[in-house]
Amino acid sequence: MCKACNYTIHGAQHHFGWDNSLPPAERVEPGSTILFHCQDSSAGQLGPSSVLADVVALDFGRINPVSGPIHVEGAEPGDALKVTIESFTPQVREGTGWGWTANIPGFGLLADQFTEAALHIWKYDAQSLAPALWGKEGRVPLKPFAGTIGNALAEPGLHSVVPPRRVGGNLDIRDLAAGTTLYLPVEVAGALFSVGDTHAAQGDGEVCGTAIESPMDVVLTLDLVKGANLKTPRFTTPGPVTRHLDAKGYEVTTGIGPDLMSGARDAVSAMIDHLCATRGMAPVEAYMLVSTCGDLRISEIVDMPNWVVSFYFPRAVFE
Repeated sequence: MCKACNYTIHGAQHHFGWDNSLPPAERVEPGSTILFHCQDSSAGQLGPSSVLADVVALDFGRINPVSGPIHVEGAEPGDALKVTIESFTPQVREGTGWGWTANIPGFGLLADQFTEAALHIWKYDAQSLAPALWGKEGRVPLKPFAGTIGNALAEPGLHSVVPPRRVGGNLDIRDLAAGTTLYLPVEVAGALFSVGDTHAAQGDGEVCGTAIESPMDVVLTLDLVKGANLKTPRFTTPGPVTRHLDAKGYEVTTGIGPDLMSGARDAVSAMIDHLCATRGMAPVEAYMLVSTCGDLRISEIVDMPNWVVSFYFPRAVFE
């Protein structure tokens, strides 16, 4: 419930892909605050009682639904849509906040190494947002955000929701959390804004291709900055962005070489090896876990011919 909201976009008011010919779910004035009932990225195909067979049976034509679109009156190409991210509230299913993380064959940074489907169902307190349990020892700190958030493209036709785009979309930026202000380029009249793919937690990189995928109620305020002429999204955070992970420090692995993608793969693979050796984890379990809380960082990109990519895993998960 949002007492200060001007509009509510219900769970059924969603679409798959970007298309500037879609009729708006709502037309709003600049400055309006909107409550979105966002589905998880499976569009309800997975739930708190799902099993591995449900991952294998996923209909990929129904992946990443986004709620909207919202027509913002007065928005014109060249403006920026100012999105003030007010709050995220997990939706309760079977008496609990919940989410899922999966290894989906053919998807993810190490898809060539992890070819079999895998699934982990998370349960967590939707009110306290206490860390979600991983087995008997792991605790992943939560930081809800929307993985997909953006405006319609100027180009006509249906465009996949999977890749990120210059007007936003599937950005998967963990720091687009409550308190952040996001600015999105406007390319069509009304902006035609949509949001979805909500996560309870994710590491920077989302390396296995999924985070803690979790349905959320999202409250946003939409406003306009006329004539901003942004080329790509930008955002402002209200303060530190890794405080939920920092307390116990990090284990860090690296990838070094002339290619950043290879470096990223090497750094993640090294962390998986480390967790398997020190925690007795199966490789696919480590792969899914680090996707929810480990961070890829470019540590050095100037000392040619080799660059350094680091992977940070928060010790707080196991301490």
